[in-house]
Amino acid sequence: MSVDTLSAGTDSPRPSRWRERLMVALAVLASALLLWLASGQIVTALAYALGVGCLAIALSFAARPREAAETSEYAPPDWSVTHAAIERGEEATAIIDRAGRLTCANARFADCFGIGAAPPRLVGLAGADSEALEGAARTAWRDGKAAFEPIVAGGREWRLEIERAGRGQDFLIWRFAPVVHRDPLQDVIGHVRGKVGSALGREGIQIAAVAPDGHIHAANTLFAARATGEAEADVAGTDFVGYFSADEQERIFYAREGNRGASVRMLHVPIADPDAVASGSAAADPGQTASLFFLIDNQGGVGDTRTGIPQIEALLARLPLGLAMTDRDGRFLFANKAFLRAAGHDENGPPPYPSDLVIREDKGALADAVRRFAQGAGGAGDVAVRLRVAPEDPVSLSLAGVRGLGEGAVILSLKDSSEETRLKREIAQATKMQAVGQLAGGVAHDFNNVLTAIIGYCDLMLMRHTPGDSDYDDIQQIRANSNRAASLTRQLLAFSRQQTLRPEVLQLPDVVAEISTLLKRLLGEKILLEVTHDRGLGLVRADPVQLEQVLLNLAVNARDAMTGNGGSGGIPATKGGGVLRLKTRRITSADVRAMKSEILPIGDYTALIVEDTGHGIPPAQIGKIFEPFFTTKEKGKGTGLGLSTVYGIVKQSGGFIFAESEVGKGTRFSIYFPVHVPDAADVAEAAAAATAARLPAPRKQWSGGGRVLLVEDEDTVRAVAERALVRQGYEVTTASDGEDGLEALGRAISAGEEFDLVVSDVVMPSMDGPAMVREIRALRPELPVLFMSGYAEEQLRREIDIPGMYFLAKPFSVAQICTAVEDVLKRR
Repeated sequence: MSVDTLSAGTDSPRPSRWRERLMVALAVLASALLLWLASGQIVTALAYALGVGCLAIALSFAARPREAAETSEYAPPDWSVTHAAIERGEEATAIIDRAGRLTCANARFADCFGIGAAPPRLVGLAGADSEALEGAARTAWRDGKAAFEPIVAGGREWRLEIERAGRGQDFLIWRFAPVVHRDPLQDVIGHVRGKVGSALGREGIQIAAVAPDGHIHAANTLFAARATGEAEADVAGTDFVGYFSADEQERIFYAREGNRGASVRMLHVPIADPDAVASGSAAADPGQTASLFFLIDNQGGVGDTRTGIPQIEALLARLPLGLAMTDRDGRFLFANKAFLRAAGHDENGPPPYPSDLVIREDKGALADAVRRFAQGAGGAGDVAVRLRVAPEDPVSLSLAGVRGLGEGAVILSLKDSSEETRLKREIAQATKMQAVGQLAGGVAHDFNNVLTAIIGYCDLMLMRHTPGDSDYDDIQQIRANSNRAASLTRQLLAFSRQQTLRPEVLQLPDVVAEISTLLKRLLGEKILLEVTHDRGLGLVRADPVQLEQVLLNLAVNARDAMTGNGGSGGIPATKGGGVLRLKTRRITSADVRAMKSEILPIGDYTALIVEDTGHGIPPAQIGKIFEPFFTTKEKGKGTGLGLSTVYGIVKQSGGFIFAESEVGKGTRFSIYFPVHVPDAADVAEAAAAATAARLPAPRKQWSGGGRVLLVEDEDTVRAVAERALVRQGYEVTTASDGEDGLEALGRAISAGEEFDLVVSDVVMPSMDGPAMVREIRALRPELPVLFMSGYAEEQLRREIDIPGMYFLAKPFSVAQICTAVEDVLKRR
C-alpha cells in the first residue's frame, strides 16, 4: 500500500441532471398527446403541457440550493488535501484512527518508517522506546496531547509530538521531528564570522579558529587585515603559524608588519566537544581538538603580565554568558554579572576562590580541577558541583586552561540553569508520582483480596453468633477495622487514578452549595467560611460524590492549619481560627496563555479555589504534599492520604491541581476542570437516562437458586464467596484460574448441564478472567458474567470491553456478593 493510496480522495463527480429533466419533458409531452386524443382540443393540450413544464422547471431551480447545501454538508473527506497539508520538509507525520489504523502519512514518514505498520508499532523500534510510545499514545487519547524525546527509530533520533484531533476526537496526529545535534566547532565558526567576531574587532581583539593541523577555519576581519593587509581577505585554509614571527626576546609579531608593528599576546582556548569530554575519547585531547586564538596588541613593555587583561575583562563583562577567570593559584581575577547571577552570589564582586561558591563536600573537587587546568597543558572540561544557594541541584561548571594572559590561567563558565532545573524537578516529580501511583494501585488491589477474606469470614461468623454472645463484639470490632482499612485502600486507588467514578455533567457551584452546610459544622465557630462564584461558569464532567470528598479533605487540612492541629516543620499553627475561602472562577483560553504554564493546556476551564489563612507549608515540603503517606502533621494526627486522594480524583477527572503557599500567610489550592461542551450523543444519552428513570426496569422474576461457576485464584476469597453463595441456595462449582474454569465448563456441557452465571476475578495467573470469558462466549454467547476486582470499574470496562458484563468491587461482604449475583440473574 502506498502513501498515495492512504491519502487518496474519496470524492466522486456529481451526477448530471439532464437525463432526469429529459425524462420529465417526455412524460409531459406524452400526457399532453393523450389529452389531445381524448378531448380533441389541441389548445387545451398545449396549455396543459406549458403549465406542467413551467412547474417542473420552477421545482428544479428551487431544489438547487438545497442540493448544494446537502452536498456541502455531507461531502466525504478528501484525504489528498490532508496529505498535501502535512508535507512539511524534514518532519515525518502520520495520522491514525481509534482502531490504530494508519489513515494518512506524508512521504517523509513513508521513507523513514514505511507504511507497513502504524505508530506506535514502528519498524526497528527498541523495546523500551516501544513501551514508551504505547504509554504516550494512551496519554494522548486521554489528555489530548503527549510528547516524547528522544526516540531512536529509522536510524536516527526523533522528537515526537502527539495530538488528538477530528470532529469526534477520533484521530491521533503523530509528528516526528528529527533531533539535530549541533557541532560546537561549527557554532564557534559561526560566532567568529558573525556578530561576536565583529564585536571583538571593535574592541581591538583579533580572533581565529584553528584546526588541529594548524590551518585556519575562520577569522574575523581585524585578524585578516593585520595578517594580510586586506580586511575582506579569505584566510580560511591557510597556515595560522605562517602569519607570525618572533624576535630574540620571544615577542610575537605579525610577519607582514615585522618588528615595526606592535607585538601581540595570544590567548589559546581549546574547543572540546562536550560528548567527547564526557566519554573520555581521543577527541577530547587538547592536541587533537580545534582551538580559538585571541590576539591582543601588547602596548606595554616586555614581561608586563597584566597587559591585555583589562580588554579581556571589558569584553567578557558585556557577554551574556557567565564567565570568570582565575590565576594560577585559583584566585578569582574577575567575574562578570552573568556568572555571579548564575552562581547565586548577591555581592558585587566575586569571592576569593571559586570553591567559596559551592557546598563543603564539593570544595576539594573544584579546587583540584582549577589547579589541574591552571598548571597542566591547555585543555577544557566540565565538573559537576552543587552551589551553596541550591545544594540539591548539581550544575555543570566548564573550565578551560588559557596561556598568554599573564596571571590569567583558567576561564570558568557557568550557565544560569534555574529554569531548566525547575523543569527537570517537575518532570522528576511527575515521574515519581506516576511510579508511586502504580505501586499504590497494585498494593491496594492485593490488599483488597485480603480484606475480602477477612470481611467475609467475619460475616460468616456473625451468622452463628447473636449480640449477646461473648465473641460477638470482638468479631464486630474486627469487621469495623477491616472496613476502615478498606477505606484506606479506596484512597490509594483514588491516588493511583484507579477508583470507580460515576461522572456527571454539573455546575461546580451546585456541588459547593450541597456541602456548604456540612463544611460549616466541620470547621467550627472559629473559622469563617466565605463562598464566592463567578458568572457564566462552564459545565464540568466529574463525579459529584468525589468532588465533595475533595472539598472535605482540603477543608479538614485548612481547619487543622488554622486551629493548631496541623503545625509542622517547626511552624506553630494559628490558635485564633481564620478564614476559609471557596471560589469558583471562569478561566478562558486567554487567561491560560497569560499564565504561561507548561503544564496547563490552552483551553477553557472552570476553576475551584480553596484558600486558607493558616500557617502555610515550607518550600521544602510543597513538592511532596501530594505523595501518599506524606503528612505535615504531628505523629499520630494524619495518615498522609488526604491530599494524595485529592490529587488522584482531580487527575482521574481530567483536571489539574496546583498548590501555592507562603509560610505564615496561608495556602491556596487551585483546581482546573476543562469546560465540558455537550454534544448530540450526550444530549441523547441524558434524555434516554431520564426516560429510563421514569419507567420501571424490565426484570424477569428469579425464583432463587441456580448454577454458578466461581473462578478465583485467591483461596481465601474463593472459599468465602463459595460459602456465601451456597448458604443462599446456589449450586457452586469452583476453579482456581481461567484454564480450570474452561475445563469445568467443558465438563458441564459434556454432562448436559448448564451454568446460569460466571463469577470471575479479573487478574489471575496462567489465563486471566477476560481471556477465559472470551473463550466461554464462543461456546455460550448469552451466559452473563460478574467480574470481581479491586481495580476501577471504569478502567476495566475500557480495557476489557465485553458485552453483558457486570462488576463487583472488592472488598465485598457476604451480603454484597449474594445481592450482586441475585441482581444479575434477575436481569436474564
